[in-house]
Order: sequence, then structure tokens, then C-alpha cells
Amino acid sequence: MAEQHASRWVALDVLRGLAVAGMILVTSPGAWDKGYWPLLHADWDGWTLADMIFPTFLFAVGMALALSFPKPLSDPADRKRFWVRVIRRVLALIALGVFLNALGEFKDALWLHDEGAGTLGHVRLPGVLQRIALCYLLGIVLIVATARRDAEGRSTINAPAIGIAIVAGLTLYWALLKFVPVPGVGAGHLDIPGNLVGYVDRAVFGAKHMWRLGSEFWAGPVYYDPEGLLSTITATTNLLFGVLAARVWQQNPDGAVVRIAGLGAVLLIVGLALDPVFPINKRIWTSSFALMSSGFSALTLVATMVALRSSLVERLSLPLRILGTNAILAFAVSILAGQFGNLPIVGPPDSKIATLQQWGNQVALGIFGDPYLASYACALAILTLITLAIWPLYRKGIHLRL
Repeated sequence: MAEQHASRWVALDVLRGLAVAGMILVTSPGAWDKGYWPLLHADWDGWTLADMIFPTFLFAVGMALALSFPKPLSDPADRKRFWVRVIRRVLALIALGVFLNALGEFKDALWLHDEGAGTLGHVRLPGVLQRIALCYLLGIVLIVATARRDAEGRSTINAPAIGIAIVAGLTLYWALLKFVPVPGVGAGHLDIPGNLVGYVDRAVFGAKHMWRLGSEFWAGPVYYDPEGLLSTITATTNLLFGVLAARVWQQNPDGAVVRIAGLGAVLLIVGLALDPVFPINKRIWTSSFALMSSGFSALTLVATMVALRSSLVERLSLPLRILGTNAILAFAVSILAGQFGNLPIVGPPDSKIATLQQWGNQVALGIFGDPYLASYACALAILTLITLAIWPLYRKGIHLRL
């Protein structure tokens, strides 16, 4: 039993490591206009491999939640300790996300000299870490609210209730975007300026506190944020599908691969089939995208589980386990590295080198020649440096899990 529990955590760490490695490769190119297409997000409708990375991380968060149950929550003292830990984690993630956004804003003020930049009035409020925090909170509230009690009085996950919550969330989101009118536009619009998700974010946060690239064209008015408030509903379903996958694993370890693969295939097919009706779109995290990406995550988990049966693969997976056990830290460091790399430096006269990122890209270009390969090599170098930087934590058993 102990071996099965350990193998679950290894596969989960590798899955998280894959997701974080993907995030770093996507956000750390040598040149933003020289990226291989799988590492570029779809402009609006449609999907690429890059669009599957964040949903897979949320899927892994759901798995970690499920593997931490059953929990003793019948005693008031246990419940208090549990919720204090949950709230601390949520607030810490949100604070870290806003802090990193604020650093980016002040960096832009220094480098881009944007009018009004570098002030709290322009800091982006949503973000990747903030979305993780909200999905984690919603997921754990649902789990505890619908939990069953085992013979020892511990709270256990009610899988059918979680399934109902997923269907309800996906259906509610579709209905909101389909039938709730946006003032001045009407209902059912899924384009950049007219979608309900963007309208809610503009009303709650204000355009100045949203992703500055959430526009219809470069430097145009901001309409949406890819980590917006309303789309947290569907993003949470990705986490809940991870909960269900982990429950299958807990209840039937021997048949888990086949069952999770079947679940993943069904979700993938259903998501793709719904595309003509409700387009697959990561930017506003449509229900079809949630289904399709959850299926992709489940199949990636299965591939990971199967591959780790080989002792050679398990040894080679060490870098992914290093990243996976300290995933939030690795992601935060990558954001800091990106902001530091975009600071201006003094280059030679008549040189196109203005930042550390551009300097690194020039070095890589001199080695590889091909601009796309050079840009990818820079991202790979950042990934390698971050992995080496947090390796000592892994060796000491310091694992900053969510």
C-alpha cells in the first residue's frame, strides 16, 4: 500500500513538472516573434500544445487535493486548522501573483516609459497564481461541502457529487455566455470585444488592472483577461476532473490506467465535438475547452504512469520531479527571470542588443544560426538554470506543495 501511495505521488510530481516546464518554455523565449507554433497560444478560437499546459497544472492540483483525503474534519478543532491552512494558501498565492504583476508593471515603467505605468493604478489583478488560488478554493469548498463520512468519521470525497458539480458548472457557463446580454452588444457574442467574460472583468477590475495584451489588435483597448473572474467557473472543472482521476487511482490502482485513459478519451472527443457549437477557446476558457483540455490532461497522466513503469524513465524523470515538487516556486522564479531579462542594459554602439534577453538570444543565434532554434535554446537554458537552482531543495526534502 505504501508503494502504491508513493507511486501516485511520483507520477503526480512528474505531471506537475511537465506542466511547469511547459510554462517556462512558453514564457521564456529568446525572441517573442521567433517561437515554434506548439509553444504559442492560439490567438482566439482554437488551441495549441501551449494551451494545454495550464489546464494540466490545474488537473494536477485537483489530483493532489484528492490524494490528501480522507481527512479528519468531524472535530471543530480539526476543521479550524484545516480552513486556516486553506485560507493561508489562497491568500499567499494571490499575494504572490499580484506582487509579481506589480514588479512587472514597475519594470515596464523603467523600460517602456509607459505613461501611468509603474503605479498601483495600473497593476494587473488577475493572473496565473490568482487563478490557481481561486480554483483551489472553489474545489476544496465543493469537496468538503459534498463529502461523505467513512466508518472512522473522516471526510471522504463524494465522486458522484463532484461529477454533478462539473456538469452544472460547464452548463451554467455556457448558458451565461449564450443568454446573458452584454450592455450595448447583446447576448451570445464570443468575439473579443463582445464576450460576457471580458465585460465582467472590465466591470470588476477595470481595464487598467487587466492583461494589457487582452485587446483586439496591438496596443488597442483592453477587452479581456485570460485569467478572468467568470471563467474561473470552467477552469475549476479542470481541477475537479483531476480530483475524479485521483479517486479512480485510489479505488482501483490496478485498473486505473485503463479507466483514466477511457475517461480522458471521452472528454477529449466530447470537447472536440462541441467545438462547432461552443468554440474551443482558452482565452475565455469555454466549456468545450475545459472538456477537451481535461481529456488531454488525463491522457498525459496515463502516458506518465505507463512510462514510469520503466526504471530508466523514472531515473530520467528527475528534473521533472524537481520541478514538480516545487512547482509554484519554479514558476515564480521563471517570472522573475523574465522580468530581470527584460531590463535594459548598455550594449555596443549600433547594436540591436538592448536587454539581457536579447543578449542571450544573440549568443544562441551565433551558436545555432536558426533564429527559431536559438529562441527555443534560450528558453531551454532558463528551464535548466531554474531546475538546477531548486535542486538543493529537492535533495533536502523541502517540497513546497500546494
